[in-house]
Amino acid sequence: MDNVKIVSRILFYISRCFAAVYFASFLHSAIALATGWSLNLREDGKYFQVYFPFTETPFLNGDHNSAYIVWEFLTPLLLYGLFFLLLGNVFRVFFQPKLFTQKSIKHLKRFYLGNFIVPGLLVLIMSFIVDPEIDAIAVIVLHGIIGVFAYFLAAIFKKGLNLQREQDLII
Repeated sequence: MDNVKIVSRILFYISRCFAAVYFASFLHSAIALATGWSLNLREDGKYFQVYFPFTETPFLNGDHNSAYIVWEFLTPLLLYGLFFLLLGNVFRVFFQPKLFTQKSIKHLKRFYLGNFIVPGLLVLIMSFIVDPEIDAIAVIVLHGIIGVFAYFLAAIFKKGLNLQREQDLII
């Protein structure tokens, strides 16, 4: 079990780093697109480049229209930041002193509900505003599979918590 704690702690910090990068990219891009700071418009304003902060090195590229910017550029950055934040909470579960707790089940539930609901809902909303790409279906399927595994894990944890409570009553 010590190996699991070590690996889960490492993955927790890695996922937190990814969350921070996505949230920082979202914030930097939103500021750049709102103010024009660290932003370059190309081909008569048809495309944009968000530069790395305080440089003129391109960091992120996209189409310069509001529907694309909101739904296909900023929203995924924000939601993947949230995904990695929730994933980190799942990894955190595995290095806690007590594995089967209500809090652990809550973290797993948030993670599987986020993977089941958010991608499909986002693509549904996007379909009214922009034409979602075919890759969106693959993203929904992949997040659905991740959600199924997290759901099964949450069910196992719930069963473990019940068994733990029963044993505590017997002792």
